[in-house]
Amino acid sequence: MHHTRTVPARPVLLTALALTTAGSLLLTPHTATAADPRPPVHREAALDLEAARTPASAARRALGTDGSAAEAIGDDSRGYPRRQVLTPDPENPADKSLKLGLTPYHAIAPRLNALQALGDRVSVEVAGRSAGGHRLYLVTVTAPETARQARAQARMRELIEGAPALAAKSPEIKRTYKAPVFLNNNIHGNEWEGTDASLRLIERLATAEDARTRDLLSHSRLYFNITANPDGRIAGTRANANGFDMNRDFVTASQPEVRAMRQIMVDKQPAVMLDLHGYVNGTLIEPTTPPHGENYEYDLFLKNTYANALGMEAAVNGLGYTPEKDDVQPAQIPFRDQEEGWDDWPPIFTPQYAAFHGTVAAHTVEIPLTVNNRAYDTLPVTELRRRAAINVDVAGAALRATLDFVRSKRASLVADQIEVFRRGATGAAQVPVSARTVPGVPGIGPEDVYTTAFPRAYVIPAAGTAAARLVDHLLANDVRVTRATHSFRLAGRTYARGSYVVDMHQPKRGLANVLLADGRDISDRVSAMYDISGWSLGRLWGATVESLPRLPYGGVLRPVRAASSVAYVAPRGDLRLRLDDPNEVAALNSLLREGVEARRAADGSAIVPGSARRQAVAAARAYDVAFHATKLTGTAPLHRTRVAAAVTAGELFALREMNFEVTPVSTEVLNAGFDWSAVDVLFVSAGLDHADLNAGARTALDAFLGGHGLVGRGATGAALNSAAGPLAAKAVEGNGDANGVVRVRNSGGVLTSGAPDHGFVYAPVWFTDLGPDVRVEQVYGTGNPLVSGHWRPSQDGSGGPADAAGRASVVSGPGAVLFGTEPLFRDHPKGEFAQVGRALFSMARTSGSS
Repeated sequence: MHHTRTVPARPVLLTALALTTAGSLLLTPHTATAADPRPPVHREAALDLEAARTPASAARRALGTDGSAAEAIGDDSRGYPRRQVLTPDPENPADKSLKLGLTPYHAIAPRLNALQALGDRVSVEVAGRSAGGHRLYLVTVTAPETARQARAQARMRELIEGAPALAAKSPEIKRTYKAPVFLNNNIHGNEWEGTDASLRLIERLATAEDARTRDLLSHSRLYFNITANPDGRIAGTRANANGFDMNRDFVTASQPEVRAMRQIMVDKQPAVMLDLHGYVNGTLIEPTTPPHGENYEYDLFLKNTYANALGMEAAVNGLGYTPEKDDVQPAQIPFRDQEEGWDDWPPIFTPQYAAFHGTVAAHTVEIPLTVNNRAYDTLPVTELRRRAAINVDVAGAALRATLDFVRSKRASLVADQIEVFRRGATGAAQVPVSARTVPGVPGIGPEDVYTTAFPRAYVIPAAGTAAARLVDHLLANDVRVTRATHSFRLAGRTYARGSYVVDMHQPKRGLANVLLADGRDISDRVSAMYDISGWSLGRLWGATVESLPRLPYGGVLRPVRAASSVAYVAPRGDLRLRLDDPNEVAALNSLLREGVEARRAADGSAIVPGSARRQAVAAARAYDVAFHATKLTGTAPLHRTRVAAAVTAGELFALREMNFEVTPVSTEVLNAGFDWSAVDVLFVSAGLDHADLNAGARTALDAFLGGHGLVGRGATGAALNSAAGPLAAKAVEGNGDANGVVRVRNSGGVLTSGAPDHGFVYAPVWFTDLGPDVRVEQVYGTGNPLVSGHWRPSQDGSGGPADAAGRASVVSGPGAVLFGTEPLFRDHPKGEFAQVGRALFSMARTSGSS
């Protein structure tokens, strides 16, 4: 039970915030306590219930398979301003911003051209392209710099991260370093107003001649991401063109917009960051409630984030809007005003991810008045525009207050960023938060203390595609990785030459650890979580990751800039492709599409005839996979597999990542009439209800399942199986709030041979009352299967991890495969993907083929 803070507390935020529509949060009275085991407000819950129908072109663009190249941000050898004339986009009268009186996407480029022409302070660069192909504009506002001055700023920035002990003593940094500030807008496309507030502020900064503005721009660089989600801004959707909530994607970075933001944070190294959202009335300004991420230097983060929050609160309330006159409630700071419900535990959110790049004050700010979803469709235009105008004012107040904070606290902000990197580089202990270590922040208690024990190093044996993917991902996140030039022995084990080692004495050790570590079971710390609570890449991405007590002796480690390719094709004989990795599944699909006659082995791997060696070489290079020589002949032919999929956006994207030919379906699509002859297997997890099908659609579906198989995931997939009847199994739903990394035990065979011994759950399901033809492919671990995350029993005491322990998590039979885990969740658990790929191959063609 959390203590009551020493300031007047509002209700628990999970129950005080009612989710009226996706992305629309309103304060409602409730007298809940922190112990109420109520389901949380998930920031993406509504998206996970719908069958995705996103275009394949957006997936190809995000996966880099459409032939387009990413656009790079300008290099550090150029001074400021960096002007370019942007080609206008075609006018789009359907842009959803127009109804609100806000700036449509097509008007942004001309507006930025005009802002650049106002003087010598505004620069515009294209940071990348969205999944829908729209330009992502990065605007820099700063006092002019020669190329020499820009190079000096880059050198100081590199010193701050690379040699923080020297940076802390540098008079040049204290005197001349420009504090970087990252101002992020519109990552949720239907939360529009941050973009307009930023454009308004840029215009003022471009021409203001007052001493405060000149001082600010002489001692800081302001980086505005004008709209992080142009696809959603245009369409009026929370998600991008691939259906992704990008404020959940920073651990995975599956989407190009997120990779662009990540690169901005790596390159610019912001000390302060603001992420403008909507809608919570009154305006919600972080820092957050517990639990707090255990890998942060949270004493430095809380000190600065809370101080800036107070300034933003005063600025927002100082606008003079009132509940009576304007329906605007006073601003709130969750850390101070709530017990739990708006946490910063997972690094999937933009400000929380930024903290691992040295940002010492980072905030989500939720502006107050709802203008999206149902409000957008039902309210009069005059009311929508009134609300939007107030929201622009509130966002502007938060922005201006943040810049005032930066101007007055520049030296201490830079010093605290240096200290973050110094602790990482030297392996210094974290400083637990307390009234003594973070003076001036009220109500710090034991519930706010989260720290971790960092290992001395991690080792990733170089054993294939999964290891290479993980290493490249670490490097993209600016984590330093080395490689062994010779084999070495540590802790009773020998590691081969070529093994990768992550030395945890590095500036961004927090980021390295938050990605690689198991994480923690926090079920006993808070009653419910806002979003996911476990995500370990070390357990879920298919590579072996182990901690080391020390570094190997003898100078055997060398830094790497990229993982070594693992592409290989045996020079003679037939070839075996393991099918343990999504790239291996993608390679097989490419071969099958070319007409290669592959066969499936008893362990689920694919046997490719030696006569297809030329095609295998091309696939190995394209997907970085290995084809080894084999004498196995295979037990059944593998066919080109076309998938009808009623699945979430993350699952649809993962299927396309594995190179499956996918046709999105749903109840609506089937009721309109669907050509089942164009597909070979059905995959269902969302948006398809047998009971809601009309008679013709039900007859057609049942006929298809009479000759083809079903792959089902979660409660929706299990419900369709029960209604259609291919597999005798009863699905038991666990606590719908549960999520995290779990231990599993695989039975081997076609589906789970070689699969990892960990999985991911989000509203877990298990299976009982199994028929005689049902095979248990995987079970949850015994005891408490949860490794990291949050999983409590439901209010009635059922549905907890003890109930799931030892129960079947994946089952199969002649007509179906059912998953109770989430093997494709938000395109994240890469090591689990192949289980679905194998299931689809097994269920294709005829119901008796497995």
